[in-house]
Amino acid sequence: MTTPAGTTELCELVLPAHANHHGALFAGQGLQWMAKAAFLAGRGLAQREVVMAAVTGVDFLAPVPVGRELRLRAWVGRVGRSSMTVCVAGTARAPGVAPEDALKAVFEMVAVDARGRPAAIDRSYLDKETA
Repeated sequence: MTTPAGTTELCELVLPAHANHHGALFAGQGLQWMAKAAFLAGRGLAQREVVMAAVTGVDFLAPVPVGRELRLRAWVGRVGRSSMTVCVAGTARAPGVAPEDALKAVFEMVAVDARGRPAAIDRSYLDKETA
């Protein structure tokens, strides 16, 4: 199965070690998983290493209880010379329970060279809709 460049989907199971004192996903853990999804989507599109430059918005829409699957979908929404905007949305799922939008965030990622300096993104292979 192939996914388009600049998109990624991850699934994580919320375990007790990921929970806060209310038995729901700890916000810091959710942010870490969203950052990982943003990194993978950005690196997939840039075809080189990327770093996070900013988090421009995070919303925790609903608690995600222990035992739920959190499906994270990340996609690149904007491509600049070396930077890109990556959107991430998370949906909580469990058997017999309707899926629920649980979290979302927007990340600014920058493609970098081997020295960690901003590097141009090769746009020649991108779909015209993405670029």
